[in-house]
Amino acid sequence: MNYRIEKDSMGEMNVPENAYWAAQTARANLNFRISDWKMPSEFIKAVAIVKMAAASTNNKLGLIDDEKTNAIIKAAFEIINGKHDSEFPVDVFQTGSGTSTNMNVNEVIANRVSEIMSGEKGNKSLCHPNDDVNKGQSSNDVIPTAIHISAILTLEENMEKLQKLINALEKKENEFKNIIKIGRTHLMDAVPVTLGQEFSGYKQQVKNAFARLKEAEKWLLELPLGGTALGTGLNTHPEFAEKAINEISEFTGISFRQAENLFEGIASKDAIVYFSGSLNSFAAGVMKISNDLRLMSSGPRCGIQEITLPSLQPGSSIMPGKVNPVIPESVIQVSAQVMGMHSTISIAGSSGLLDLNVMMPVIAYNLITSIKLLSGAAEHLGEKCVSGITANEERCKELVEWSMAIVTPLAAKIGYDKAAEIAYEAFNSKETVKEVTRRKNILSEEELEDIFNPENMI
Repeated sequence: MNYRIEKDSMGEMNVPENAYWAAQTARANLNFRISDWKMPSEFIKAVAIVKMAAASTNNKLGLIDDEKTNAIIKAAFEIINGKHDSEFPVDVFQTGSGTSTNMNVNEVIANRVSEIMSGEKGNKSLCHPNDDVNKGQSSNDVIPTAIHISAILTLEENMEKLQKLINALEKKENEFKNIIKIGRTHLMDAVPVTLGQEFSGYKQQVKNAFARLKEAEKWLLELPLGGTALGTGLNTHPEFAEKAINEISEFTGISFRQAENLFEGIASKDAIVYFSGSLNSFAAGVMKISNDLRLMSSGPRCGIQEITLPSLQPGSSIMPGKVNPVIPESVIQVSAQVMGMHSTISIAGSSGLLDLNVMMPVIAYNLITSIKLLSGAAEHLGEKCVSGITANEERCKELVEWSMAIVTPLAAKIGYDKAAEIAYEAFNSKETVKEVTRRKNILSEEELEDIFNPENMI
């Protein structure tokens, strides 16, 4: 491999000839050989959006000339469009401020600008990664700003996937509205419900989670850009932040605004922890739904089997004919992962010791990954599982008739204790509650049919 020499404030570094990154990125590559995790492309693109807006703003403020500005914007657009995805090799587990990633982007843009303007990389007199690309900024404010931007853009891009699960559940709610089944509390038989009522609960659970996500998203609209070091605004034009945030808003179509308090915006990551909490809540919900589907479809002959899930693949390497609930199983694994990532974000969010949070790269990685995992899982649960569920009506009817809990309306007629005696007798004699009640001549046949009609219990 051929190398070129790049310099930074600490000296010279060998850099691959074809790479757009430079000395500081090379140092980070040597210092942080910890994992093969890289910063998500969505986050890198958000940093590039900040650089684009900063260049345009600095130009309008008379701080950067037109030619350099246009080249910086062109290079930033290339990153936003994914043209240079391989140019961001820095490990997630890096300096906690994200300075290495900020400088990685600064260097790629600066070298690309040098190439645009002169035909070759490395000419800092044409474009300097700190003095030009990072002008009016600090890693302290760029990185949290990019976290907020990337989280909102990633969520908005995946909203349709989340909506697919709501739509699938609503369709099943209507399809199953007249199918009566036994309800269960503590996993034990309870009073009858309709299968549609259960699915209406699932639909509402996801709708509520969706609404909580949108509410939490509002807290990410505040950007600490303009705070530079710690929130002081040192080395930036007093009009920079407002104008740059307006540029970001115009480009993304999202109404961002400057944080009310820049010191809070840089030292605290509470808004991100709050947003992550709504993802955690969503994960808990789809895990509950997925486990319910697994339980209700258990069998096919020796379980509950009130519903049948789509058969997607063989379920065993040794038991022929076995089919497993593979989609719900994959979803509960995603949910567990998202919950774990929320724990990481919570711990990281509390690490804003004194005036700067120093776990921002891992926050960014876990937050973006959680959004993508959860939306992908929701889409798969809706399309590959819920949409293909069929109800086993005869099995639902059978279990209602055999349930001892169907005695509940009888308690209002003859009292709790006597009704309980009938329930226990039915269990011991292997009869239905209705059969025992009929045998004891407690009610007329008309009363019997009325009290034990499941439709009157839902």
